[in-house]
Amino acid sequence: MADDNFIEPIGREEMPEEAKFSIENMDRSEDPMANFYRFANGKWIDTHPIPPDKSSWGGFMELLDRNTYILGKILEECALKKGKKRGIEKMAGDFYTSIMDQKTLEEKKFQPIEHIMEKVEKVSEKTELVNASQYLHSLGINNFFSVFSMPDEKNSSVYAFYIYQGGLSLPNRDYYLQDSFQKTREDFVSHVEKMFRMYGYPHKDSAVYASKVMKIESSIAKANRPQADLRDSEKNYNRIPYDQLDGKYRRLNLVKYLELSEAPAAEYIVVGQPEVIESVDKMLGEYPLEELKLYLKWNVINFASPYLHKEAEMEHFDFFNRKLLGQEVPEKRWKKAVRIVDRSIGEALGELYVEKEFGKEARERMETMVNDIRSVFEEKLKGLPWMSEETKEKALEKFKKFRAKIGYPSKFLDYSSIEIKEGDLPGNIMRSETFEFLRESRRIGEKVDRELWLMTPPTVNAYFSPTENEIVFPAGILQPPFFDASMDDAVNYGGIGGVISHEITHGFDDQGRRYDVEGNLKDWWSEEDAKKFTERSDEVVKLYNSLEVLPGLHVNGQLTLGENIADLGGVSIAFEALQRRLKKNPEMNRKIDGFTPEQRFFISWAQIWRGNNREPEIRRRISIDPHSPNVFRGSIPVMNHEKFDESFEDLSKAKKGMEKKIFIW
Repeated sequence: MADDNFIEPIGREEMPEEAKFSIENMDRSEDPMANFYRFANGKWIDTHPIPPDKSSWGGFMELLDRNTYILGKILEECALKKGKKRGIEKMAGDFYTSIMDQKTLEEKKFQPIEHIMEKVEKVSEKTELVNASQYLHSLGINNFFSVFSMPDEKNSSVYAFYIYQGGLSLPNRDYYLQDSFQKTREDFVSHVEKMFRMYGYPHKDSAVYASKVMKIESSIAKANRPQADLRDSEKNYNRIPYDQLDGKYRRLNLVKYLELSEAPAAEYIVVGQPEVIESVDKMLGEYPLEELKLYLKWNVINFASPYLHKEAEMEHFDFFNRKLLGQEVPEKRWKKAVRIVDRSIGEALGELYVEKEFGKEARERMETMVNDIRSVFEEKLKGLPWMSEETKEKALEKFKKFRAKIGYPSKFLDYSSIEIKEGDLPGNIMRSETFEFLRESRRIGEKVDRELWLMTPPTVNAYFSPTENEIVFPAGILQPPFFDASMDDAVNYGGIGGVISHEITHGFDDQGRRYDVEGNLKDWWSEEDAKKFTERSDEVVKLYNSLEVLPGLHVNGQLTLGENIADLGGVSIAFEALQRRLKKNPEMNRKIDGFTPEQRFFISWAQIWRGNNREPEIRRRISIDPHSPNVFRGSIPVMNHEKFDESFEDLSKAKKGMEKKIFIW
């Protein structure tokens, strides 16, 4: 057993305070009509600079940091516990030990990936590239394209195999093509050269290798679809019959790829972006074998470097965190350990987390709010003035089948087949990746297991699944500033209530509305209703396109459309749910800290989106993130609400917020 002395105890003083709703976060010198975001968050923004180990800081991150501390203490306890341990305790503890044991990593240098590099080097024919590509994918190593399985979007009861564009080291195609990222590209080539040199390649060769890697990745990037186009569910669903795969993508040899992946024979696979996969297939014919192997070797080094010795780890940090995100220093080792374990065997760690942290009260109050909001949305659907009765009937039928999952799965994944070794961090990560890769591959054609989750229990987030018509709220998000049992309903409905409503609305946003009552991608709207919806969603695109986050840098209204619709609808629905609650309980309709329930509701929504971001991180998010920047998430949906102006007119000199209100749900 490894020496436990290298595991430095996580001090109690490192536990962050709860990120609660507070009027102390506000700047009441601001006019709420003129700058609501500053009005609700100004004092917090001014007194909470971004920590040096972060690229952004806000309500989500405050809660994430608190959860990270709790998870860190759980892992520390599992690692140091003597005597007999439960299976998941031993796995979690040994994984944590392997991360904290930097001495072993220093001794091994690049040795943990040498066998993988040798496997790539032994490829002697282009026809063998499929073996290498599949092998790397099975270890979690990016190359050429991405693969996964999920419920078939046009037959949602079974799993289908999906192939999507991928194979890039930088965040997306914009980083390879836009002039604004020229410096990033230069820094990237320099970083690739340094990593090749560090691995042991000659100085002169490393510079050549780096330029060849950049050339290949740029070629892939040019073929890739823009980020906004990846949101188009119909455009990104293309069935290719199994018996046509090798004829269509002759060099990729996808039939063999699927066999190597242990995927059961199926009638078809789904290709997200056929023209991109065709371009990669063509590229395999155009580039020399040795250059393609260099690209694969780069991906091996790039994947492993954050989990190797200090020199490799810090060079990776210098480019991908400091230069790309603006992060000044690495986070503490134990925090990194939490993220690695959560990503690798997250449901094992999550099971330990919910045993310790998730109480009955949180689930019960969440269920009450979900039911309140559900009834409001149903009434809103029934009363929509712009939707025909025929489409309403189908929408209501779909909504009646909607369900919510709260806290944690009814059953946890069994990771017992993964070998976790104390002195083998890269191996532990890759074996965990292989477990997940094969789990997804082997289930092709099987009936969808609706009890599985896409997020681990400690995750500070939530999601809507269109194929399963459900919203999912992990235990991790059911804490302040989102949910706080000690706070009044106005604060909770403005916080977690707005998030619940947001996720429900995703079932009827510009993409979610395309899925029918069974969760299948199918057009069930009348032509006239679809036109009316598009007219309204075009207004949302226009509004958000006009928002400038940095000089000359605007929000991409098309990329962020679904999330913006969900934000606008989420605030509207949750507000109505609060009004019904106040009507049933008139004693709650009183001022607290000088603010009415309506005002506290709107302030609460804005406060969950409080945040500061470094400029490189802002630019990255504008390029890749389907969510608008926090400053707009916290203000636009509130100021767009029909009751906002009258709620704050007594505190405003302007007396009027947004000129035009947009109404969809």
